[in-house]
Amino acid sequence: MPNIKNIIFDYGNVIFMIDFLKTQNSFTELGIKNVEKFFAHTGHDPLFDQFEKGDISADTFRDGVRRITERAELSDEQINNAWTSLLIGVPPVNHELLLLAKRKYRTFLLSNINEIHLDFISEYLKREFDIESNDVFFEKVYYSHLVRMRKPNREIFELVLKENGLDPAETLFVDDSPQHLATAKELGLRTHLMTREDSLEKFLYREGLL
Repeated sequence: MPNIKNIIFDYGNVIFMIDFLKTQNSFTELGIKNVEKFFAHTGHDPLFDQFEKGDISADTFRDGVRRITERAELSDEQINNAWTSLLIGVPPVNHELLLLAKRKYRTFLLSNINEIHLDFISEYLKREFDIESNDVFFEKVYYSHLVRMRKPNREIFELVLKENGLDPAETLFVDDSPQHLATAKELGLRTHLMTREDSLEKFLYREGLL
């Protein structure tokens, strides 16, 4: 993959492994019906978009889950546990790969995320790797709920490109969601769809990026 100077990485299922089915099962156990419409990889209830854009607080998100399930008795802990059950962890080699990539390219993290998940991940990174945050692996990190915009909307890509003076033609975007890659392509970025059968390690070495 020639002429790449910058790489923008998604987080979930690119660096940090996640399992949507586990959270679907957890939400089903909380009493949510038609969970595939409520929460899935390709689409979900507007509550999740609002939370990922920082438009609502963690408390408002949890109240929304109680409203949808019609179970006012659900505790914050029960909802948090269901919501974070999709978060599996980071294969240690991925951190090594990111450090190697950072030496060779300008690297960035662009993630649709929310307050509850980021708190969980921050605690996980500290506990498992003695790392304070993902900042060590990238030139700059963009979390949707902190910049108040999310993929696949154009403005979050335009923010990353403009703030860092990136040429789209020299910039690779790696994500596991086709709808996010579609917007990146429209803006002229090079893209790669990360699939379940692939891995960050296989991809980077296969394409001669490391």
